[in-house]
Amino acid sequence: MTDTAQGSVLLVEKSGGIATVTLNRPTAMNALSRELRTAIAETFDKLEADPEVRAVILTGAGKAFCAGLDLKELGSGASTVGGTIDDKDPVTSIGHFSGPVIGAINGVAITGGFELALACDVLICSTNARFADTHARVGILPGWGLSQKLSRVLGIYRAKELSLTGNFLSAEQAEAWGMINRVVAPEDLLPTCRKLAEDMLSLVPELLPAYKKLINDGFAENFGDALRTERRFSGERNKNVDSSAVEARREAVRQRGQQQK
Repeated sequence: MTDTAQGSVLLVEKSGGIATVTLNRPTAMNALSRELRTAIAETFDKLEADPEVRAVILTGAGKAFCAGLDLKELGSGASTVGGTIDDKDPVTSIGHFSGPVIGAINGVAITGGFELALACDVLICSTNARFADTHARVGILPGWGLSQKLSRVLGIYRAKELSLTGNFLSAEQAEAWGMINRVVAPEDLLPTCRKLAEDMLSLVPELLPAYKKLINDGFAENFGDALRTERRFSGERNKNVDSSAVEARREAVRQRGQQQK
């Protein structure tokens, strides 16, 4: 089912517990206009409230994933950039979605588009994907987390190289640096993401959002605090798990392992 309630700038297709969200301004390289930013934020809020949607694939229409903020719109609006960006930013709304968000990066992800990509939990790229942080080249600083997330993903030296030059990073180099999960042919991008989402949905249902939260909460802490967070989370959860239920699932895990040899 395709949902066009957000208008033509954003498309949502729901099937089998998975929502595919497509940025749909291909002639503008899916640049983040005010309308698109609002649509992304409102859509992810609605998806979080939808009990039938447990995973999201985020991608772009046309040749680009997202070229960042719509600089043409910004230039014709308020006198300062800060005065044109909504309080309800899309990156925060993506982060509020409790299930996994898979970024299907089909083309360039630049500046604000790079930040959208980093808001995802898993990144699968087509061979056409490229990343660039051009904040300093256009004279602004990031406000959706890129300056802190990138160094944690790549290490501070590689993050500085990207952000302090504005140079492009190819999908292949991003994979070599550990920033993305894998690179596939363009025609394989969405099928690969769909299969990955289906694998995630095959977990014990309540464990999927719980494990994501545990990883995210711990990653935001220092290592010692993160270990205590894990102990607290697992202690609260595991005390209610029936051992017979674990044994019943063990055989399914064994059979899956045999199939994936």
